[in-house]
Amino acid sequence: MANSKAWLPPRWFIRLAWAVHRGIYRFTGGKLGLGRPKGNNYGTLRLTTIGRRTGQERSVMVGYYEDGPNFVTMAMNGWGEAEPAWWLNLRANPQATIETADGPRAITARAARGQERVRLWQRWSEIDANLDSYAARRSGETAVVIFEPRDA
Repeated sequence: MANSKAWLPPRWFIRLAWAVHRGIYRFTGGKLGLGRPKGNNYGTLRLTTIGRRTGQERSVMVGYYEDGPNFVTMAMNGWGEAEPAWWLNLRANPQATIETADGPRAITARAARGQERVRLWQRWSEIDANLDSYAARRSGETAVVIFEPRDA
């Protein structure tokens, strides 16, 4: 059962941690910063979208797990109220690229719906027992985002 008072560090700290993570990735030329999911832990990938306003590439690091050929993440923005910019970019243009420890891939992003969302949310709950408590901090539903491989 989820802890209704699950602790989270302040939002500025969460944002700083991800910024440092991106910095490590850049500083090492991608040798550090990407990781595969292992057991009941999520992995980390680099997502590159096209900015909906600028048309410029925007890259972020996100946690994920694999579901068959797909990669699954959540549009949670450090559990802050606003939707993450990368998710807004993907809603405007779902074609993007991801880079995992296994290399880059072209993907199409979409939000999980219905029973698929329930199933994928449950899997996240197995990875993070506090998921429901964290999600309750947001007024709206947190999107479960699926990255589907694009054919070459």
